[in-house]
Amino acid sequence: MAQRMDPRLMAEGRRTRGALYFSIGLGVVAGLLIIAQAVLLAQIVNRVGFRHETLAQVAPLMWAVFALFFVRAGFSWVAEIVAFKASGEIKTYLRQTLLAHILRLGPVYVAGEQSADLTSTMVEGVEALEPYFSRYVPQMALVVAVPLAILALVFPTDWISGLILLVAGPLIPFFMVYIGYKAEAINQRQWKKMLLMSTHFLDVLQGLTTLKLFGRARDEVEVATRISDEYRRTTMAAVRIAFLTSAALEFFASLAIALVAVVFGARLIHGHITFYPAFLVLLLAPEYFIPLRGLATHYHARMTAIAAARRIFEVLDTPVLPVPSGAAAAFDSIALACEDVRFVYAQGAPVLNGLTCAFPSGKITAIVGASGAGKTTLARLLLGFVQPGSGAVTVNGGARLADIPPEAWWENLAWVPQSPRLFHGTIAANIRLGRPDADMAALREAAASARALEFIEALPQGFETVLGDLGQGLSGGQIQRIALARAFLKNPQLLILDEATANLDMESEALVLEAIADLSSGRTVILIAHRLALAERADFILVLEEGRVAQYGPPAQLLAADGPYRTMRRAYYGEDAACAI
Repeated sequence: MAQRMDPRLMAEGRRTRGALYFSIGLGVVAGLLIIAQAVLLAQIVNRVGFRHETLAQVAPLMWAVFALFFVRAGFSWVAEIVAFKASGEIKTYLRQTLLAHILRLGPVYVAGEQSADLTSTMVEGVEALEPYFSRYVPQMALVVAVPLAILALVFPTDWISGLILLVAGPLIPFFMVYIGYKAEAINQRQWKKMLLMSTHFLDVLQGLTTLKLFGRARDEVEVATRISDEYRRTTMAAVRIAFLTSAALEFFASLAIALVAVVFGARLIHGHITFYPAFLVLLLAPEYFIPLRGLATHYHARMTAIAAARRIFEVLDTPVLPVPSGAAAAFDSIALACEDVRFVYAQGAPVLNGLTCAFPSGKITAIVGASGAGKTTLARLLLGFVQPGSGAVTVNGGARLADIPPEAWWENLAWVPQSPRLFHGTIAANIRLGRPDADMAALREAAASARALEFIEALPQGFETVLGDLGQGLSGGQIQRIALARAFLKNPQLLILDEATANLDMESEALVLEAIADLSSGRTVILIAHRLALAERADFILVLEEGRVAQYGPPAQLLAADGPYRTMRRAYYGEDAACAI
């Protein structure tokens, strides 16, 4: 996987090719200046120590050494700044691409994933790529350019030392790759543990009230402690491998430098070599291993980046449904029909199996059925979140829903789920989600229609009251009415409700039912009903069983006939319930 992942990461790096190449070029020039600095320094020591020249005579060389030192520092600093900015652009692009791809995948995909997992992937995962692009990639170029340049100078000067360096140099990348393969599995485990820890922590925070009520908070503390300890152990194992890698590479580098020094010492004693070439090679020998050491240091960044990139590209490789092209279209009325619709989730049993039904224009149709009958999946099909495996959903007896661009379709409908999503911000901003340009008069009218105006104006800041995430600060009934006000403001032709009165007290339920009745007037309404009292307010009831239509018709007609609906009603109200509405 690592071999396949590197080319994909490098492909992302090509988006800032110019900046990365410029950074690599500066780094290579800074590395080559080391050679020039070593040559000048060796000449200074040789001329002062053996030719007995004065400091004034070698002053130009000394000034040149100082100049090279500052030029090298400047080049290295600029190279790091440019590489950091290039990696920042890559991170920004990847986050934008990830977010856009997740939005294209739709709410069904997001509902099947852990939100903390996706968040960690977009934040920590993308952030883990920064050392790869800003340090590891430039270091790869230095590893090739600088040692080859040093060998090109050392071999003509002293071929024995050049041979020692040539043999010792490849040992470092060899052991680095060998240890790296061992560390890859550890890095993958570390990344998975971090995602698990993030997901668990978010779940605990969201369910903290429930845990406290049932006295299970202390148990979750123990679970969090265990997960954190596992992550600590995995992290320390990865750090241990990184330190072991550095120690092994330092050993081989030091051994090679010591061997060069010992060989020179023996040859100097016997007069087989002069001081200048020996001293020059000794100055260059440590510089020969510095890029290799740097690569070893940043190799851990590569392994971390590969572990993070695995999850990033896993999300990006998730196929999206093809989006048809076309302009937004407004419908004067909407009638829907399903024709032999079949749908299967990945690696699962069929959820909808030859479903054929109709939702008349301007009427309220309630969908009822046992859990798992396919109610939610049918709603997702009608919303355009998923497409049927076979069959078709048609609009107004003609156009296939799959041929209508999703954005154009969503302009004509409103969806009020069982647990509406309110975001951090003002009440006005939450109501304006479907119509951002609405003025205050339209907001007040929508809120009044949703039976929400009274409690909104009773708040200290009214419509400018800032809500917390998920509508924190409001009751369940108030959140539901804010969601209905949002639907009123959009004024859709199609309204899909998913048990909008669930988990409400009697007073809130009565207000929400009044608002739904007003909102349903003159619109096509599809109501997913888990409570039969709500379903009986509909014009038609569609009873689902195992992904098929078991019964369909007006409530009175279904009550008059023996069938699944009558059985459900008796179970809901009791055996002695009246069979008439």
